Formats: sequence, structure tokens, C-alpha cells
Amino acid sequence: MDPIRLLLVDDEADFRRAIARRLTKRGITPAEAATGEECLRLLAEQPMDVVVLDVKMPGMNGIEVLGRIKEKYPETEVILLTGHATTPDGVAGIKSGAFDYLTKPIELEQLVSKIHQAHDKILRAAEKKREAAYRARMEQQMIATERLASLGTLATGVAHEINNPLAIIKESAGWMRLILKNPQMADIPRREDLEKAIGKIENAIERARRITHQLLGSVQRQEAAVVEVHLPSLVAETLELLHREIANRNVSVQREIAPEAETIWSDPYQLRQVLINLLSNAVQASADEGRIDVRLQAHGEGVALEIADTGKGIPKENLDKIFEPFFSTKPPGEGTGLGLFVTRGIVEKLGGRITVESRLGAGARFRVVLPKRHISAADNGAPSGGDDWLDQIRHLAKEP
Repeated sequence: MDPIRLLLVDDEADFRRAIARRLTKRGITPAEAATGEECLRLLAEQPMDVVVLDVKMPGMNGIEVLGRIKEKYPETEVILLTGHATTPDGVAGIKSGAFDYLTKPIELEQLVSKIHQAHDKILRAAEKKREAAYRARMEQQMIATERLASLGTLATGVAHEINNPLAIIKESAGWMRLILKNPQMADIPRREDLEKAIGKIENAIERARRITHQLLGSVQRQEAAVVEVHLPSLVAETLELLHREIANRNVSVQREIAPEAETIWSDPYQLRQVLINLLSNAVQASADEGRIDVRLQAHGEGVALEIADTGKGIPKENLDKIFEPFFSTKPPGEGTGLGLFVTRGIVEKLGGRITVESRLGAGARFRVVLPKRHISAADNGAPSGGDDWLDQIRHLAKEP
């Protein structure tokens, strides 16, 4: 246990020093102050657990000092020292937030006991605060788990109920396109409108297919195929896949790669999906003539991948939501709300962590830290992929 940080405040120097010596022999070494002003100055320089404070002092009296302490350092406990004739001051002090008061001349054993009681109160308050924070985290995790369960159920329904009709619609659209290509149909009225309508159907099918693919990908177990990955090559391949969109938006891409961060042992296929999701988001967030910075740096026993854009940024109130399923800041029809959710899942399965920093109007910076040698999500402390409900969903999702 950490030693008690005690400040002894009394304008009677002989009394104060005598008490300080006797407390030191009992294992409590106090700091000393002769006035209320000196007390507040010491507290500003060094936090204290308990302040033993004389009430009657020249200048700022103990009751006034108590008020200042409770205002600036509410977790610090104060024990007042009063004379027999000033007992009402002690009562007034308790009403103002003092832990207790003792009447001079004091018994050392009583003072030591009060100091320990005040310190125990601080420890209990700190423990309650930690419990409250832990409970809040657990409640958030339960909410996230419930949402994942809902997502898994939905994904299973999509697999069974949506994909089959999509296949029929796609086949029918293809059949209509073949009919339009027949020379006999060359001169039918509004041929171009029909072709545009079929195109819209095919685009909608592709969008629905992408959603179902991401939904199922988020709940299906994907065993990592671990090999040595040359990250600069993977980044270059991904940028090549996105080169048309990058060129259309006139976005420049700068790469900064540290030699010690070039290779890791991981799953290149899942890493490529992470790069595609983050880079395509960065491109879509960037305005014309925007800039994207891709950095690879060593990070302890791993590597850190940073992708930063100069787009409009993410509102502060949305930073905690962007990794949730179905949350999107893109206009309706342009985003599924699953890309970052899937990305975080992949990164955690690969033993890594993903974070984001952003200010509105100042772009966004995503940072992915990955181990140089693959470790499982369970070893990394990430949510386990072996939950019963999730295994059931994965099993159902594999059914035709």
C-alpha cells in the first residue's frame, strides 16, 4: 500500500514539529505548513491524501482554507484541530466537508487513528469509482454483444432469404439484357431506357450482394493463413486496385515506409481487405485535390500502419460509433455501415488494434497496430470468437 500523503498545517511551530516527529516515528511522515496560504501552495505542487489543519491561524483561518481545499481538491480529507473554546468551529468545519475535528491538546493515538480512518475513506471512494467504471465498461460490452447477436441473426436470415432471390433477379436481368442484344430488338421503342433500367437493377444487385458478403464475412470464422507479408507490396497492390477512383477524385497518395516495418507474419488476404476498406474510405472522404498519407512504422514488437486523409473529418460525437455495425456518415445509398465494423473484426483476429483520431474539418487518421508475428485474438485480449451464439450463427451461415 502506498504511504499516506499527509500535510500538517499549524502556525505554532513547536507544536507542529513535535507532532510531525511523533507521526514520523509512527510511519507517517508529514509535509508541514505554517499558514493557510502555504498549505494551498503546497497542495498545488503536490497532491495530499489528508490535511491536518489548525482552525485558528493568522491570515487565512482553517475554515476558509477548508473551503478552498474542498473546492479544488474534493478527494482530499481534512481533519481540523480546534481549541476547547472553539469547538463550534469544528462542528462548522464538518458541515463544510471536514472529515472530523480534534480538540487541542490532542492525543497522538487519536490523531493517528483519525488519519487512518480518513485515508481508508479515500481508498473506499477510489474503489467505488473503479467499480463504477468497470460496471460501465461491462454494460457497454453487453450492449455491443447484444448488437452482435442481432447482427448474427440478421446475417443468417440474409444468407437464407436474400441471396437466393438475388440470384434469380440477377439471372433474369441478364436474360433481359441478352434479349435486348438480339438484332430483332434493335429498333424497339425506348431501348436505351430499358438498358438503363437493367443497369440500375444490376447495380442494385451488386450493392445487395456486397452487403450480404460483408454481413456473412463478419460472422464467419476465417482462419488466418499466416505467411511472411511484405507490407509495402501489399499497400502498392491495394492502391493499384483503387487507382481509378483515386484518379477520378484527383487525390494524391504519399507513402512513408520505415525499413524495419516492411515485413510481418500475418494473413495477406485479410490484411488486403483492411487496406481496401481504410484506403477506399480515405479516398471517398477526400475532396478534389485531397491528400492521403500512408505510413508504416515500427511499433514495439509490431508495426503501425497509419492512413490519414485531408477530408472533412469525423464529428467528435461519432468517433465512438464508427466501428459499430450499420453506422455510416456517408449519404444514403453510398455506404453499408459495415466496412469499419468488419475492419476492426479482422484486425483483432490478427492480434492487432485499430484506433482513429479526427477533428471536424481536419481529416481523419486511422492507426492499425499489428504484431510482427501473428497472435490470436484471444491471446491479444480481444473479444473471443468462440462464443456459443456466434458459433451457432457461423454454423447456420454455412448452411445452403
